Amino acid sequence: MPTVQIPAGRVHYVEQGEGPPVVFLHGLLMNHTVWDPVLDLLPPGFRYIRPDLPLGAHPIPLEPGTDLSLRGLNRLVADFLAALDLDEVVLVHSDWGGALFLTAYGLDERVGRLIVLPCEAFDNFPPGLPGKTATVATRLPGGVVLALRQLRIRRLRSLPPLFGWMAREPLPDELVRGWTEPGLRDRRIRRDLLAYTRSGFHARELIANTEALRRFAGDALILWSSAGKVMPREHGRRLAELIPRARLVEISDAYVLSMLDRPEAVAAAMADFLTTDRAGSER
Repeated sequence: MPTVQIPAGRVHYVEQGEGPPVVFLHGLLMNHTVWDPVLDLLPPGFRYIRPDLPLGAHPIPLEPGTDLSLRGLNRLVADFLAALDLDEVVLVHSDWGGALFLTAYGLDERVGRLIVLPCEAFDNFPPGLPGKTATVATRLPGGVVLALRQLRIRRLRSLPPLFGWMAREPLPDELVRGWTEPGLRDRRIRRDLLAYTRSGFHARELIANTEALRRFAGDALILWSSAGKVMPREHGRRLAELIPRARLVEISDAYVLSMLDRPEAVAAAMADFLTTDRAGSER
């Protein structure tokens, strides 16, 4: 798997295809593999890039002392786009909504369009019961290792405080083992995770950062799930109303990880957005 050097360290990513860049992000304690069910269903003619963000399942630790606050992670995403010299990027968000704030921080010059799946927005930080559980786990001595080991037990990870409200069906053992292996193997991976989770979140700033999306000038697809309790359904509508050139598509019978729950429906909506411009003509 290739890596790219940025000021924070090396970032792993995978890519396939050629054409305009589409960059897929992911959530806490996940990596690029969360998108595996969707990739082969997407149209050709695009360069699909999936970085492993330093959210606890990344294979290589970052440089010690790296700023992994919300602002720091936005800078990291911007540096990643710059290191690969990507322009007019379609940036795809899921679960972790932090990089939605690139506009608020003035770091979105390389982003042309957005696709937003259920993710943190407005005052939903940490998101729902799983987010609150993760916050508690990362503040307890040894809590991260305990949580990672619990995630490897299907019966436990299917409970609402863990992944039970993230996906409708139990997550495959192999998938979750890949997500938990780096943190169990390397304490520096856990260090990076804790640098983010312990950096502090201030509701007023988070709401203001979300509201800054009013300034985003590109097209946006809000691809929200109609079911689930972690990312409120109304937030999809609010984001679609907030972003000037956004439209809302809801995926039924899906929770936060709709790319796992309904990969065909997610891929179809994304394909339509990628291949059709705002005026309705084919790209």
